[in-house]
Amino acid sequence: MHVPDGFIDAPVSVATAVVAAGAIAVSLRGARRELGSERAAPLAGLVAAFIFAVQMLNFPVAGGTSGHLLGGALAAILVGPCTGVLCVSVVLLMQALLFADGGLTALGVNITCMAIVTTVVAYGVFRGLVKVLPRTRLSVTAASFVAALVSVPASAVAFTLIYAIGGTADVPIGKVATAMVGVHLLIGLGEAVITALTVGAVLSVRPDLVYGAHGLEQKLRLRVNGELVDAPGTGPAPVPAAVRSRRPIWIAGLVTSLLLAGFVSFYASADPDGLERVATDHGIAERAEEHGAADSPLADYGVKDVEDARVSGGLAGVIGVGLTVVAGTGVFRVVRRRRSGGTSDAAPPAHTNTGPPPGTHA
Repeated sequence: MHVPDGFIDAPVSVATAVVAAGAIAVSLRGARRELGSERAAPLAGLVAAFIFAVQMLNFPVAGGTSGHLLGGALAAILVGPCTGVLCVSVVLLMQALLFADGGLTALGVNITCMAIVTTVVAYGVFRGLVKVLPRTRLSVTAASFVAALVSVPASAVAFTLIYAIGGTADVPIGKVATAMVGVHLLIGLGEAVITALTVGAVLSVRPDLVYGAHGLEQKLRLRVNGELVDAPGTGPAPVPAAVRSRRPIWIAGLVTSLLLAGFVSFYASADPDGLERVATDHGIAERAEEHGAADSPLADYGVKDVEDARVSGGLAGVIGVGLTVVAGTGVFRVVRRRRSGGTSDAAPPAHTNTGPPPGTHA
């Protein structure tokens, strides 16, 4: 759903850029709490790199249309909503500047629709569901599926509203809304499957690293003299999450991202994505302008002067993953090291999960 330059007029593009900048400023403050410690910065950077890699894997939906992961739901559930906004924003910035994907003047529109709306909507739906569902790993995975599913058409609605205000083509907005929401409901199913599989995989090996699963452990309650009381803890104390190494899962995640971007992406669908299809069918595509970074050596996800398409695309993907994980990690390290009034922030992490993982009982 990367919006190119020319679809939205200048005043509305500027307004969305202001909205995006404000949301990023708020997210920077919130991410500092969500990250908990500087050791979490590489994991957040990895999430950004993984989203970059999976966004290269367009999957077919219907009628010669494809879709790809937006990533807001996945990022929010894995590392927190504020950190999630920053993760997707880093990805969009890298794509716009280096790969000529998503307009430079439309960056505010893309961050608003693909980073802010998806993350906020997804995490709101997710938190609402985990409060009413049984506190198990399966429930967390199911909630992530629904949250991701809802987030994609929500992003389509956000674009439609922006287009209704600042669209540059004279197209009935009702037709745009129907087409955008319809195709993105189908794309949302793919997003939901990818999100649920990824969250479920992390939950199965390191539930303490899933932000959305913190605090979901369910205590055993016993009836004593007719009253329910918490059962006393038994067995050895669990190892605190803070002292467990994150390196193995970080390495596994990076290798997976490199394989997806460097190899699997060659087999992605070449059909236009949902927004491209709608824009072509309704005469909006004619308003697209040439990208300001069209001469980038990585434009269109290929390495300039490398003739073999498979090698060119694979190298571009690997370079993109590498640059994104470095940029993302750097951003989150800076967020953690920010000082307030000349003193470091010694506040404890927002979540400390020292109990059993979700789905286990004392």
